[in-house]
Amino acid sequence: MSGDARPVRAGRRTVEVHRPDKVLFPGGDGGDGGEDGEGDGKEGEHAKEYTKGDLVDYYRSVAPYLLPHLRGRPLMLERHPDGLDGPVFMQKNTPEHYPDWITRAEVAKEGGTVTHTVCDDTATLVYLADQACLTLHRWLSRAGHPDRPDRMVFDLDPSDDDFEPVREAARLLGELLDTLKLPSAPMTTGSRGLHVVVPLDGRHGFDEVREFARDVAELMVAGHPDRLTTAARKRDRGDRLYLDVQRNAYAQTAVAPYTVRARPGAPVAVPLSWDQLDAPDLGPRRWTVADAVDQARTRPWAGLPARGRALGPARRRLDALRG
Repeated sequence: MSGDARPVRAGRRTVEVHRPDKVLFPGGDGGDGGEDGEGDGKEGEHAKEYTKGDLVDYYRSVAPYLLPHLRGRPLMLERHPDGLDGPVFMQKNTPEHYPDWITRAEVAKEGGTVTHTVCDDTATLVYLADQACLTLHRWLSRAGHPDRPDRMVFDLDPSDDDFEPVREAARLLGELLDTLKLPSAPMTTGSRGLHVVVPLDGRHGFDEVREFARDVAELMVAGHPDRLTTAARKRDRGDRLYLDVQRNAYAQTAVAPYTVRARPGAPVAVPLSWDQLDAPDLGPRRWTVADAVDQARTRPWAGLPARGRALGPARRRLDALRG
């Protein structure tokens, strides 16, 4: 091992972490990750400094809870080699120098293919952290059937940093999905809003899933046109919360549960139980690398079924509600 590296045991492998003391998240007044975040439990706090070693330690500890959400899925890697203050690289193709033991997935794109990295084990997770990959953006389908999503995602994107409209929209969406008999679960994004995730059985193509999600969102907007919108252009939204379903498309990605976000203080996207939506200190950046593992150990998504649902029965119920 070189002098500025330390070995990290990860499963059956040992991964060399280079420059573990390199600061990736500078300390400070919190910037846009602190005092502007109403209701996120971190307002006005001094953002803590975190190093690459801290990032590695977090991903190694959260691996048992994170890996089930990553295995078999193509990833887009958000890398910050010089930390938050440096350039960002959104990496799709797997570099040739990555170790042979890291899984790859070659998937079709217009005019060719892309060979994405797949994170199947703790060693890969540690290696990616060593590459200053802060955030893991996952496909909603698996490499074996890339055109058949087994996740549907609603992104609740507020017009500002007031979190209460996000809670309200999530509750409304959860109630509607319950009526459609589709299990769902919320997740903080580590940024501003929430994701609501619906497990699917993988039988439907992206076009069908996205159309269903759009119809759900438009039904919600019809009931609350003053508070919600599906307008893609910001100038058309006003101060309404945006119900974004555009991630439900081939080669689009969504931030993975328990992944770190590139914001001051190293906030983490964290799964929630529906009951936790009412917690007074809840906000999109409520958890960081310092305490997200504690939330993971509670297994907030334990109530979700192991197998996702088909959309056929839910589509019939949705059409009946739409009249």
